[in-house]
Amino acid sequence: MERFRPVRLVDLVDQEGVKVGLMEFVRRGDLPHLLFYGPPGVGKTTAALALARELYGDSWRSSVLELNASDERGIDVIREKVKEFARTIPTGPVPFKLVILDEADNMTSDAQQALRRIMEMYASTTRFILLANYISGIIEPIQSRCAIFRFNPLPKEAVIERLRQIAKETGVEVTEDGLEAIWEVSQGDMRKAINTLQTTTTTNKKVDENAVYQLFGGINPQEVRDLIYEALNGDFGKAIMGLKSMIRDRGVDPIYIIRLLHREVTSTVSKINAPEYLKPRIIYSIAMRHHAILRGSDDLTQVIGLLAEIRLMLKSSG
Repeated sequence: MERFRPVRLVDLVDQEGVKVGLMEFVRRGDLPHLLFYGPPGVGKTTAALALARELYGDSWRSSVLELNASDERGIDVIREKVKEFARTIPTGPVPFKLVILDEADNMTSDAQQALRRIMEMYASTTRFILLANYISGIIEPIQSRCAIFRFNPLPKEAVIERLRQIAKETGVEVTEDGLEAIWEVSQGDMRKAINTLQTTTTTNKKVDENAVYQLFGGINPQEVRDLIYEALNGDFGKAIMGLKSMIRDRGVDPIYIIRLLHREVTSTVSKINAPEYLKPRIIYSIAMRHHAILRGSDDLTQVIGLLAEIRLMLKSSG
């Protein structure tokens, strides 16, 4: 995976608005504290590291402290590691050092308050890049001190084009349906897409649709979609028997079914054909069932109940 990570901002996949802003900071040789947020695998960490390389050149490692807040999120780490690094004098032409804090939205509130004070105290010699999946997990006092960049999910065309490039560079034979299958399981997460391509090649000479889905338990998403359509518009009992078999006998994760259902409801080409006014209600129901499973409710019961609930909504809508 690391060998395929872009090292220059210009080589980032998509994220054109982000690239323009960050390259301007590099041109000026200065930057504020930054907050990158967006879903996993869309280039937040890659952008932070590329920015560091372009600012500091070959000596970037000595000027950058990289921490993962999900592993080291306590107040002691903020006070000790970050504070000790931040108080040292920068060397070289760039008058500040850089702290990259990944998964910052997993930090405790106390740790974030401590970080806020450190950001204020060492602003003249240290800049912070905070990476988060959800901006709501970052306290407002930190948000107000940062230039905020939203990283969008990567479009299908960009992901597939990058996969083609990697396959060509590595001599991997990959088919068009194989690329479609990788997109299906990664859904805009470039890191997951590349890992899927690499993992599939370890057991298959050719990466095609069957090889990719075999890696994920042999389930083709279209099988799941067909059962969802059947449950919502056709023979409910038959569909539920099929879903039970998938979950109990074939090991399909019920969360995967719920996420696929969410994608189908929000898709513009879905066969569900839910009226626009009904979609918010359906999405809310999906969210509640997802939450219930995460809290320990029986997963199969939640999936069946959700499909029955949506079926009733669709019938009531006429």
